[in-house]
Amino acid sequence: MPRIGSDIVIRNGTIIDGTGATEFKCDIEINDGIIVAMGVNLPRGVNEIDAENKIVTPGFIDIHTHYDAQATWSNRMTPSSWNGVTTVMIGNCGVGFAPCKPDDREKLVELMEGVEDIPEPVLTEGLPWNWETFDEYLDALDKKSFDVDIVTQVPHAAIRVFVMGNRGVNREDATSEDRAQMAKLVEDGIRAGALGFSTSRTINHRTVSGAFTPTLGAAEKELIEISKAVGSVGAGWVQVISDFDDPTKEIGLLERVAVTSGRPMTITVLQRNDRPELWREIMSEISRINANGAKIVGQILTRPTGVLLGFHISLNPFMACDAWKEIEGLSQNKKFNKLKTPSFKERMLKEPQGEHLMRTRVTEWDKIFPLESPPNYEPNPKNSIAFQARLRGCSPEELAYDMLLENDGTSLLYRPLSNYADGNLDAVFEMINNPNSLIGLGDGGAHVGVLTDASAITYLLTHWARDRTRGSKISMPMAIKKLTSDNANAIGLADRGVIKVGKKADINVINFSKLNINSPEVMYDLPAGGRRLVQRVDGFDATIVSGQLVSEFGVSTEALPGRLVRGVRF
Repeated sequence: MPRIGSDIVIRNGTIIDGTGATEFKCDIEINDGIIVAMGVNLPRGVNEIDAENKIVTPGFIDIHTHYDAQATWSNRMTPSSWNGVTTVMIGNCGVGFAPCKPDDREKLVELMEGVEDIPEPVLTEGLPWNWETFDEYLDALDKKSFDVDIVTQVPHAAIRVFVMGNRGVNREDATSEDRAQMAKLVEDGIRAGALGFSTSRTINHRTVSGAFTPTLGAAEKELIEISKAVGSVGAGWVQVISDFDDPTKEIGLLERVAVTSGRPMTITVLQRNDRPELWREIMSEISRINANGAKIVGQILTRPTGVLLGFHISLNPFMACDAWKEIEGLSQNKKFNKLKTPSFKERMLKEPQGEHLMRTRVTEWDKIFPLESPPNYEPNPKNSIAFQARLRGCSPEELAYDMLLENDGTSLLYRPLSNYADGNLDAVFEMINNPNSLIGLGDGGAHVGVLTDASAITYLLTHWARDRTRGSKISMPMAIKKLTSDNANAIGLADRGVIKVGKKADINVINFSKLNINSPEVMYDLPAGGRRLVQRVDGFDATIVSGQLVSEFGVSTEALPGRLVRGVRF
């Protein structure tokens, strides 16, 4: 008897199946959350999707997000889910909210506020704190439903504070007893279902008061003991972000950690402005280490890491002026009225800048650009504020000020911070094509006042597979493979990432010709009315999670089939 009444049948689409294979035409039948048939003349489904002239891909796997808090108060992991993402990994960079003793909650909030730019009032109001242990945190997520699947990692900073308290916050060396307790907590976390352990070794990660993250400079003995615990379970990976100021020493340490654990490791790889060739050295060392039997991959971003500057968000070029400090707390309308007053503008342009951690970065005018619409993340150096000011015969400060006043004071400037040392994205092209790289670092859910890089997922398709004019592009099958099966396999999710009979029905139907990343906008939809930057995307005609339609033409449906996905439990 022929099958009838399948949940969804996608017809007439061009399939890019996530394996890297050439595209092909095929219909897809979905039932009970699984792809049950592929071919032609399939039985009619309850829900028919016509994908004529559209591409059909697996759902995307976003391996680097910070929805650790958002997942406790919201069912929707936007903006990642707007970008065709059907699985997100949280607990990155060693930060998170579990395990956590009641007396340490403020410590972790302060750390997350500083490291990931999520305002304290948002966290204080939004976090339910209905957990103490990591397992209890997973149980709390397990009771919720989402528009994506969520997988977790055990965060080093939370573990360190849980075991060592203020000694951990102050970055004191762990005792043998401390190390044993931390290792046991990490092992327990992975046995409870976490897909890995994460840590941070960068000076860029600080609390809101400027203190370094508790894991910076953690001794090798501590990392080795924890890595042994990960290896003892035989599951999960180790995620690391580091500055590599002494690359030989740091690579040597990470190699020993990887070899000790016997588990995969992923490390952040970016092109630094001050050492633009360092990333090549790191990737070369990764290749050497892998040839010797370990498994390390570089995690990369598809565009520059950068910040947005505006009078209505967290950063602007004049934020260290006393004049700005007088108005920064005003409503946007009152602030705009003050900013457009000639006398106030004169003050802003002439007053000396005070001290601010970001002051020099947001006034390097040859590295700051107007953010075009749609946004251009590979801007020509001739479009910089410095170059354009010279053409116009004015100061870069004046030009920047006038540009930021446009659109009632809501225009934005763009400051690439890494991956742009050469004035183009050629280095990123090489990173993408490196066999030891994974696409990540979009930071969805974090840095909500300065960037919105969750759309870097879509950027791989729009810029690298379609629109780039300043250099080489990549093929669409390769782009989809990078976003799907490569990431799924890396974190141990064998049930998704490809379109194949028997696989989980996480699928996107994309109008590729209309795929577009819109300009960032500000929303006030976080707890306590908190502000965040978001970026809408056009062209995702349908996103399916576990066989249910969660988004149609960019509009969310009522379906929330996403769940916490635990790894192998022992």
